Amino acid sequence: MQINEIKRLATEYTLEQLKAAEQALYNESTPEIPVEGVDEGEKLTHILAAIQIVEEVQQGNDLRTALRNFTNRVRNSIN
Repeated sequence: MQINEIKRLATEYTLEQLKAAEQALYNESTPEIPVEGVDEGEKLTHILAAIQIVEEVQQGNDLRTALRNFTNRVRNSIN
């Protein structure tokens, strides 16, 4: 998981574009937007994280807070 890639996706693409990219990966197709990652699993992780962050920003949080909340959720799930 690359935080910089997640942040890039969340800032450069709309929720609709991210969801289309998610669906493309589920359909074993190439997303229309460029997504960095070593394999489809990591690319999907980046897209899903960006979707969560964009949704949180749309609910009123700033990008920095949404990104921090996401990374805290990941850390808590690992512990």
